[in-house]
Amino acid sequence: MRRSISSKAKSFLHRNPLLEKGNNPPPFAIFDSRFSRRREAYSNGGGSDDYREKLDDSLELFFHMVQSRPLPSISDFSRLLTAISKLKSYDVVIYLWEQMQTLGIAHNLYTCNILLNCLCRCSQLSLALSFLGKMMKLGHSPSVVTFGSLLNGFCRGGKVHEALSLFGKMVEIGFRPNVVIYNIVIDGLCKNKQVDKALDFFNRMEVRPDVVTYNSLISGLCSSGRWGDATRMVRCMSERGISPDVFTFNALIDACVKRGSLLEAEQLYEEMIRRSLVPDIVTYSLLINGLCMYSRLDEAEQMFDYMVSKRCFPDVVTYSILINGFCKSRKVDYGMKLFCEMSQRGVVRNVVTYTILIQGYCQAGKLNVAEEIFRRMVVSGVSPNIVTYNVLLHGLCDNGKVEKALVMLEDMEKSGMDADIVTYNIIIRGMCKAGEVADAWDLYCSLNLKGLMPDIWTYTTMMLGLYKKGLRREADALFRKMKEDGIFPNG
Repeated sequence: MRRSISSKAKSFLHRNPLLEKGNNPPPFAIFDSRFSRRREAYSNGGGSDDYREKLDDSLELFFHMVQSRPLPSISDFSRLLTAISKLKSYDVVIYLWEQMQTLGIAHNLYTCNILLNCLCRCSQLSLALSFLGKMMKLGHSPSVVTFGSLLNGFCRGGKVHEALSLFGKMVEIGFRPNVVIYNIVIDGLCKNKQVDKALDFFNRMEVRPDVVTYNSLISGLCSSGRWGDATRMVRCMSERGISPDVFTFNALIDACVKRGSLLEAEQLYEEMIRRSLVPDIVTYSLLINGLCMYSRLDEAEQMFDYMVSKRCFPDVVTYSILINGFCKSRKVDYGMKLFCEMSQRGVVRNVVTYTILIQGYCQAGKLNVAEEIFRRMVVSGVSPNIVTYNVLLHGLCDNGKVEKALVMLEDMEKSGMDADIVTYNIIIRGMCKAGEVADAWDLYCSLNLKGLMPDIWTYTTMMLGLYKKGLRREADALFRKMKEDGIFPNG
């Protein structure tokens, strides 16, 4: 975690300026005005471009604070640590917290809660629990905020059973959970596909649920394909005087798009407008995705332009969705235009964006362009994932370039990327298609040594290759082996 702290920060902190003589720190008033300016910067938000600047400003401010005489109050340090944690620089917060302790700055419950939250956010749950014990030894009794951070950490880490256990202990020692605590547990249960437990937990709530409670349940029900229960939950919240918000509508629109009910999704969007709710980037991205799925690309483009006119600027997800729509409709050059537009608008392309475009050009038979995009991706510092490699390997094999695909497979493994069964299915299929059935068979036989289990596609591809070569007996033997392995056609 500490590797991300700049060397400048480390050298400064390790000098321990509080112990140096002849220190002539600026007056406290200067600190206060600088802190105010920084605080305004945080509240004004900003895109990814100014993240580094904000973090550098935070470190500079911390350096200034620890040199000031008198030292700023612990509440001033708390505000700075909170601001840095809002930048999601949790490792930086942990490092600075430890340095404060080294410099003799006494922590309070608030700063302890900040550290515990950052440990949970970094998935350091065992350290967080150890720190809870340390907090209590130092005389800081845990608060609802303390338990909230731990519960959130457990839920985010998929440890819902532990979260429920902690909730029970919290109640046992006399804490009365508020709606935020209930919401954390309900959301964790829903995201871990335990919707029935979440509903049971909801029915036992001892405080009034709010819109966040209902949104978690509605999203969970939609994700589980329980559309009827989700709409009943919407009626229930309305009957209790809680109005659906943008998040509620987004969950419902997402479910409609996934169900193929684009008309319902559009009606929900219109209902949002009637209720004077302002659609956000998620709303627009979901609708654009739905329109692309039905090849309604003109309308998808219009929606894209409309969201920009409303000063709701598309992000990498929105761009990737629309690029994918064009590529699927064999309009890959339109996708490339959007791809180029992203850099002009300051939107950073990710592995998904590159992979979509590479696949588009492979399917269009323009392998040279696909390979060039792959090279540009690597040069740009975006690491290809297994899907990227599989897409390009598929393109190469489909176009008869099996030897090139094998070289790429070798390069992929040298880079530390483990090939999966999909990768080998692509290569085996390419070899069989090129008439290199013996090589395909050798590769198939090596799968067990690589720790991979053949699937239905492996067997089907290999059997077809053998049949085409007239090796009917070997193909029949492979079919029997497939059934022995518990894999059945259309199973």
